[in-house]
Amino acid sequence: MSIDFNNKTVFISGASSGIGLACAHLFAKAGARLILLARREDKLRNLAAELKTEHNAQSLIFVVDICDHSAVEKICAGLTSPWSEIDVLINNAGLALGKDKVQTALLDDWEKMINTNIKGLLYLTHALLPNMLKRNQGHIINLGSISGRQVYIGGAVYCATKHAVKAFSDALRLDLSGHAVRVSCIEPGMVETEFSQVRFKGDTTRSQQEYVGIEALTPQDIADAIFYCASRPAHVNIQDILITPTAQASASLVHRQPKE
Repeated sequence: MSIDFNNKTVFISGASSGIGLACAHLFAKAGARLILLARREDKLRNLAAELKTEHNAQSLIFVVDICDHSAVEKICAGLTSPWSEIDVLINNAGLALGKDKVQTALLDDWEKMINTNIKGLLYLTHALLPNMLKRNQGHIINLGSISGRQVYIGGAVYCATKHAVKAFSDALRLDLSGHAVRVSCIEPGMVETEFSQVRFKGDTTRSQQEYVGIEALTPQDIADAIFYCASRPAHVNIQDILITPTAQASASLVHRQPKE
């Protein structure tokens, strides 16, 4: 029997757009209460209002940069019951910046990717895991990438951060052996979100070129996979899901339909 999310608490980082936003709607529809983290307050407030109107869902919002360790610790330590009883942590926040080769890349871009994709994920996991262990239940779902298995030109450090997410997920699962806390790693291929707009720093023309000639995955596609993992019976742990558009054979090989 799948898990009933009524009165369950789901914690989502990077909740204001894309995959995080799609997850918020899906889990709210299933009856969960939601803790939503992101940096953009207006989008978080609008999302919380939508979830209340559409699903009668309870939600807490926190405007925070997950790279800020002290802010993350303060938020997590300040949660009180039932909000402190996290049933599912979705470590979704992440980004890519630039697509330059190592020899021409900007160090600031590297720092931001490492701090968000690796350190932010570690901070949230470290802060929320003790209470999961105390309750001997919970599920940590990390957003990796096909880039955590394969590499491509211009993606050295982004790929390295996603390899780290995969390695951390696998090692965490070993550390938690004997405890009823599950760990999953979802590894999407090309998903059409704000990802490319962020990567190319607002260059709309270049970001749109990433998706020309293919039907990319949608945030809902990935949210469905995350929900599937989270809703399995407690004795079932889906460790990894690699999911790509049909047109994508690898991290760097994509079949694009010619323009008509």
